[in-house]
Amino acid sequence: REPPVDPCGEEMRMTAVAIWGTALLLYGLFWLWYVGLPRPLTPAEIDAQMARIPAASLDVTADQLATMRRFLEQDDGREFHMLNVVKVRPGEVVAPGGGEPRRARGVLDGYSRHFMPALFRRAGHPAYFGRAAGGELERWGVEPDPGWSFAAAIRYRSRRDMIALVTDPRFADAHAFKRAAIESTFAFPTAPGFVTVGPRVWVGLVLALLAALGHLGFLLSRTTR
Repeated sequence: REPPVDPCGEEMRMTAVAIWGTALLLYGLFWLWYVGLPRPLTPAEIDAQMARIPAASLDVTADQLATMRRFLEQDDGREFHMLNVVKVRPGEVVAPGGGEPRRARGVLDGYSRHFMPALFRRAGHPAYFGRAAGGELERWGVEPDPGWSFAAAIRYRSRRDMIALVTDPRFADAHAFKRAAIESTFAFPTAPGFVTVGPRVWVGLVLALLAALGHLGFLLSRTTR
């Protein structure tokens, strides 16, 4: 004779499957958004995007355009980090559009308010930010220290995302805030190497914690009936 079905045990199993299955589904959706499916830029895409750069009023030189093209042609479809070292103009500056002079850092916020939300939508984000704590302690073969203000590393999901942001005409006006606030800067892309704990790990841990708490809460509710 078949053993009787335990409705409580079946309910607990189905609930556990639902809780942990939902957590796995959410993490899978996050992974698809944050990492994506690596897809290198095609030559046609590169030509189209490069043709848009002069129209974006970015004041780039011919050498910079050539460097950008090489960077796009070497695309592997994967994430990278852009290292930025910046010196903000001292004192107050006039923001694009006029108005009262303001501190340059405040003017630079006018660029960040436009750029950061668009960066986040494409799974990009600051990976590191730090203000200068002193002058250069080691240097050779480069220009004298101009007095850097801060350094930042920005994570891009792909080169496709970066060039789409660079050539987006909606940022043409916002770029003027950057030019007004920054006196000196350089930026270069870096391939991922050793990376500390990032969203891939902590998002998974948060979802696992929530699933465990939900599962535990369900078990406790069953035992107190």
